[in-house]
Amino acid sequence: MAGTFQVTCHKPDNADKDLRLQGVGGPGGGGWYRTVDQMINLIEGGDRFWTVDTKGNSVWLMVSTRNGRKYIKTESDGLEPNNLLALPNCP
Repeated sequence: MAGTFQVTCHKPDNADKDLRLQGVGGPGGGGWYRTVDQMINLIEGGDRFWTVDTKGNSVWLMVSTRNGRKYIKTESDGLEPNNLLALPNCP
């Protein structure tokens, strides 16, 4: 059964010039962490994830593709900085 989960942190892939994330995490039961590939599978499987942007608005995560490579991002709000990169780093 699909669920809805909040994302509150990220892990950057500092070796990636395209600023691809290693993964994201959130609260609940001591916290959770999933890699980008795991998140893509969960979102495509029906789970829903959201976060809060720098203006305090809730935004949904989605899967997108660039240059044949899938990645996760938030709904477009036209604001910088990137909503996921603006989150604190996961422990």
